[in-house]
Amino acid sequence: MRPFPFTAVVGMADLRLALVLSAVSPSVGGVLVRGEKGTAKSTMVRALAGLLPGVDGVDACRFSCDPAAPDPGCPDGPHPAGAASHHRPARLVELPVGAAEDRVVGSLNLERALGEGVTDYQPGLLASAHRGLLYVDEVNLLHDHLVDVLLDAAAMGRATVEREGVSVSHAARFVLIGTMNPEEGELRPQLLDRFGLTVEVASSRDAAERVEVVKRRMAYEADPDGVAARYADDEAALATRIAEAQQLLASVTLSDDALMQIAEVCAAFEVDGMRADIVTARTAQAHAAWAGRTQVTTEDVRVAVRLALPHRRRRNPFDAPGIDDEQLDQALGQPGDGGEPDPDGPDDDGPGSGTQPPQEQQASNGQSGGSQDSDDADGQRERTVGAGSPYRARLLSIAGNGAGELGKRSRAITEAGRTVGVLPAGVRSGSPHLVATLHAAAPHQAARGALGGRPRIESRDLRYALREGREGNLVLFCVDASGSMGARERMREVKSAVLSLLLDAYQRRDKVGLVTFRRGEAELALPPTASVDTAAARLETLPTGGRTPLAEGLLKAGDALRVEAIRDPRRRPLLVVVTDGRATHGPDPVARSHAAAGLLADQGVASIVMDCETGRMRLGLAGELAARLGGEHVPLGEVAADTLAGEVRVRTTGRAA
Repeated sequence: MRPFPFTAVVGMADLRLALVLSAVSPSVGGVLVRGEKGTAKSTMVRALAGLLPGVDGVDACRFSCDPAAPDPGCPDGPHPAGAASHHRPARLVELPVGAAEDRVVGSLNLERALGEGVTDYQPGLLASAHRGLLYVDEVNLLHDHLVDVLLDAAAMGRATVEREGVSVSHAARFVLIGTMNPEEGELRPQLLDRFGLTVEVASSRDAAERVEVVKRRMAYEADPDGVAARYADDEAALATRIAEAQQLLASVTLSDDALMQIAEVCAAFEVDGMRADIVTARTAQAHAAWAGRTQVTTEDVRVAVRLALPHRRRRNPFDAPGIDDEQLDQALGQPGDGGEPDPDGPDDDGPGSGTQPPQEQQASNGQSGGSQDSDDADGQRERTVGAGSPYRARLLSIAGNGAGELGKRSRAITEAGRTVGVLPAGVRSGSPHLVATLHAAAPHQAARGALGGRPRIESRDLRYALREGREGNLVLFCVDASGSMGARERMREVKSAVLSLLLDAYQRRDKVGLVTFRRGEAELALPPTASVDTAAARLETLPTGGRTPLAEGLLKAGDALRVEAIRDPRRRPLLVVVTDGRATHGPDPVARSHAAAGLLADQGVASIVMDCETGRMRLGLAGELAARLGGEHVPLGEVAADTLAGEVRVRTTGRAA
């Protein structure tokens, strides 16, 4: 089926412009597209490939060498002058989220390298994407080490594979495009900064525009060829304009005044490092070429800033994304009306608008720490207490070696990390272990007739490295939000701790979840996630009040852990129950809560009970609950807001997986 035409997509001016500028100048560094599901992110990316000029390639070269300027280091080279060539369309290569590193960068045949002295390199996806597009859907779910590889190749224009002393390098110049849904987790700041441009997309709220989207999509599904023919002229005109801009780009001049404007803007927005200045300069040149100019103007700088800086201003996940137009005008030395809009530039509600839904503004502007009282539907008093400012959480880790997804938390056997052993024969995982392979082959050399010469290696000799790295974990909070927990400072401490751990999880690739119980019911207020924006908004508005359904809270926590174990079976969890131990809802509430605790204990769930009981007369119910759970009991006085994360770490150290 033909891809949906690029020019048939309704709206999305910011995304359209960012993709076109990256096609005009691949050195910009690609585009990261952030937005909710169903916003045509993938549709536009796949359609872009059809607009790019075709490329000439040397025949029989697996690395798409240009016959006019072949790569002198091409593994299939050297290519003689006048080598036979062919013309082909630009490629769009899609990288699956679950791809292994060898599939991405390529692999070396160690058996032939040792036995025959031949460097047998099998190209990966980076080689296929050379001089084309490399598309990564859900790039935020890709393992960090693969994202590093991709971004390094995009920045350097080359991919290098090194295996046990054998090294192969080839050209890998491509337009890197990643799409992601922020609700599924954020990219780490170090990786976010490596994307040249970023665009925030959202579905239109205009009914007429939504109708047009549906009509075009249904027409395409009914007759793809007919829709393609209808937009063929528009597609051809856009492809021609991109090709002309690519030719003009080398003639675009970036004056010292324009460079000074870029430097002043980057300094005014306090972005880290110099990559922002370089990317903004390249984007401004690309926009000038796209507009048919040979001199970068202030408007080119403005457009470049709106696309290149929003994601570089976020120092932590609670910071508001976007660019403040008034501050941008001041940095550019222009009046505050924002100037005339560029017909090819971003819309007002694009990445530079700085607009947010009210709840996101509240979450991203720092936690207010205020409170609000009201009556619920049953006439019971409710209180909503804001969290205090998040703090730097101390490292949480679980003793022993897990086998979870790559992260930066607890020790685990992973595909990346330091070598700690050798996998037995027949078990293939990761990269081969050279020394162990030679040891396995040595006793057979006489029988293979290889004594005194080059060793003969067979597939049964291959051994693979056993590597130890770090994994991500799940910390699930089960918080009593009933009336007995309604003290302002108590809930503020709990919320601050959860927010702090979530901020730490964002940096370490962990998951954090939240179960709350109050007014006779329990709910999963925060499903296991690394999306801190969503978490901040939900935690800030968590109310307290009503009776205490402790059994329901424990059962809901158990359900959440079981579901997560199905989705992510290798991630080790820790349950943190924050309560005073009282159970006041339903028939025989104490016995039911003890039964629920027993079920969790039987499942082997590692747990901690944070005892929030206050007053002179203490019943010790939280301590009894901890005993039923088979977990640790920690009085609240020992786990103030600045020590809660550290207490979790202390209590998990030494606990078996």
